[in-house]
Amino acid sequence: MQSVGLSQILWRYTSGSVAPSEFSQVVSELPPPRLDYKGIAENVDSIIQNSLSRKAPVAKEDIEAAAKLYNDAKEVSKELNARRHLQSLVGEKIRKAENNEERTKARTEASTLKQDVQRLQSSLQTIEQSYQQLALHIPNATHPQTPIGPEASATVVAHYGPEPLPVDPRRDHVAIARTLDLLDLESGATVTGSSWYFLKNEAALLEMALSNYSLSVAINHGFTPVTTPDVVRSDIAVRCGFQPRDNTDTPVSHMYHIVPNHESALQLILSGTAEIPLAGMFANKIHPEASLPLKYVGIGHAFRQEAGARSADTRGLYRVHQFTKVELFGVSTDLQSESLMEELKAIQIEILQGLKLPFRVLDMPSEELGASAYRKYDMEAWMPGRGTWGEVTSLSNCTDYQARRLHIRYRPQEKKEGDSRLPFAHTLNGTGAAIPRLIVALLENGAILNDGGEVCGLRLPAILKPFFLATSNSRINLEWVD
Repeated sequence: MQSVGLSQILWRYTSGSVAPSEFSQVVSELPPPRLDYKGIAENVDSIIQNSLSRKAPVAKEDIEAAAKLYNDAKEVSKELNARRHLQSLVGEKIRKAENNEERTKARTEASTLKQDVQRLQSSLQTIEQSYQQLALHIPNATHPQTPIGPEASATVVAHYGPEPLPVDPRRDHVAIARTLDLLDLESGATVTGSSWYFLKNEAALLEMALSNYSLSVAINHGFTPVTTPDVVRSDIAVRCGFQPRDNTDTPVSHMYHIVPNHESALQLILSGTAEIPLAGMFANKIHPEASLPLKYVGIGHAFRQEAGARSADTRGLYRVHQFTKVELFGVSTDLQSESLMEELKAIQIEILQGLKLPFRVLDMPSEELGASAYRKYDMEAWMPGRGTWGEVTSLSNCTDYQARRLHIRYRPQEKKEGDSRLPFAHTLNGTGAAIPRLIVALLENGAILNDGGEVCGLRLPAILKPFFLATSNSRINLEWVD
């Protein structure tokens, strides 16, 4: 590439054609993300195609601009290094000047070079900030076996559990919960708003039992239990691949933002999933390769505004604004992540099999992948009252997408020759238990109907009984089944 002239460089990057103010800046305690900018610049067409196949909210022009800005930065860097080299030569001239005239001339040249260096440094910083911000919106690569297309293109990997019950409106979880006095949506609407709720009686105990049961399964598989903060920095969420606001002309928030009470207040949000604080727990840390994979199970509350959610899904407990969630999280080397994903999937299957629910495993298609996911499995339980399958768990291999943004690295046991940089880890996350969805599935599959089709009791899987705080409660007809 032909060297860019100094005047061209300074005009393009100090004239306002590219400026950091064009890109949203978030206050951060972490170093800037270290993405594979060279890989982006060298693979523009394939990255654009990948983004299109995922329907990612990133413009083709932004990807092209990120690549071009990266190449421009290299040219500016060359110019900067050349000016610095000239500075060292001029310094020698000043020291060796034989008279005042030569010394004055050299000092004038040094002053000009100093200004050039300062302006080039400023330009380089502007360009780097610009392509870094653009590149943040580029999604992860996609696994070659991932189906391409919308949700309907998902591949069913396997079915588990008993034969699904026939579709039956009498098994609607809202009607069942009202009959058994398990749910108060009206008070939730009064206290907070629509899609907020109170779990009552056995449903409240069921939430605790499901949480502790799923935690116990993960702990038995060597996962470290942890409780997570429900409030996180907006920066951590963005680095994990969650965009707090959408890209419409009038941006709508998908997360709950905490209004700052003074100018220096942190930019905080209510966490949309325990994945975010769990990933942040490992931020800016270096782990010995021998300690990997790291396996954690966290419990916290998830907060979702779910703007624009389909009305059919907002009925009852299926799609709510706050829910308890158990989250599986792993940190691994690049060679371990695919096998760790299978291990996490096996744990999710074990949890659902213990609940005696009919469910299926799906390999999710490209348009259903979040920005961070390289590959994603969903598990859907049959819900006869809703008359359809409903997602109850999700599992994603994020490869190094989050690690590059959060600076999660590891120290190899054997260093590669000529490679001085520490490699980035891979991160994985999966649902251990999304409590309201499991309650929906358990109510709709476990409701006992009398000869008149009325709800007269509830069957629950016996595996939950050790975690249930009131097994002798006779308020309702509650049966434990193996």
